[in-house]
Amino acid sequence: MNHYETVFILNPVLSEEQIKETVKKYEDILVSKGAKMISKENWGLKKLAYAIQHKKSGFYHLFEHTAPGDAINDLEVEFRRDERIMRYLTVTLDKHAIAWAEKRRNRNKQTA
Repeated sequence: MNHYETVFILNPVLSEEQIKETVKKYEDILVSKGAKMISKENWGLKKLAYAIQHKKSGFYHLFEHTAPGDAINDLEVEFRRDERIMRYLTVTLDKHAIAWAEKRRNRNKQTA
């Protein structure tokens, strides 16, 4: 199982309830495919560098998880099918990125 980070941007017109429902849906997809969630971060509404689908902002979310490779394929197919998802990116973390992600999580816990 590889270590991954998935960032996705949700449509800014969604309500708080729709956002929670969407994030839960994708977390459930990963867990059902054998992934283990390490952390979830809600980065909130951010201004985009360029317009996507004529929108200038979006709700950012980050999942850090370990998962088998086929789980990522299934997740990305669902991202492509969902009109609420404007963009997504999944990257495999190497040992240096894993250490950096752990530092970021610890720093976020201290400031929270």
